[in-house]
Amino acid sequence: MTTVLICDDRRSVREGLTRVMSAVPGVSRIDCVAHGDELLARFSRQAVDVVLVGTQRAVPNGVEATRRLVSAHPQANVIVFGAPDDAASIAAAIAGGARGYLRWDASRPELVAALAHTLASTSVPAPRQPSDPGVQLTERELQVLRGMSQGKSNGQIGRELYLSEDTVETHARRLFRKLGVRDRAQAVAHGFRRGLVA
Repeated sequence: MTTVLICDDRRSVREGLTRVMSAVPGVSRIDCVAHGDELLARFSRQAVDVVLVGTQRAVPNGVEATRRLVSAHPQANVIVFGAPDDAASIAAAIAGGARGYLRWDASRPELVAALAHTLASTSVPAPRQPSDPGVQLTERELQVLRGMSQGKSNGQIGRELYLSEDTVETHARRLFRKLGVRDRAQAVAHGFRRGLVA
């Protein structure tokens, strides 16, 4: 049975996520806190299997809560959740020690898969170099992925690389396919875990 702790400063988000998580098979207890200080104190008193931390664009609370918790308790299994196009927050949370990422609108099967994957990982994988044989991105695809990790739009990436926005989108689709992901957020999270971006 899995115990879950939710951290988000918005009551509606905590209540909504609690309703969704309560329907996930195998989840035996769900607790909620609003802030990083509460999260650290609560986890220190009684560890849980999985911590879900909300992120918001240009608001550092969730990222900072993740960093502080993992720094104090490296064994903590943290999954961050937020907007699928908020690559900057996702990248910062992954860099701070989060083990995974979920979109706000994740389906129940996606939640189950994320919990199972997180609990099956006894340690955070060591970053792998771009030479990882499992992922062969071109230099241009790596440049696009790095731009995404910095929260840049396709238009901004195109201007920096002297490419049209359509060409950037083509490279993005190719790297999504190679990484086995659906969107920018998942690509950035995967890139951080694999050491493809820093």
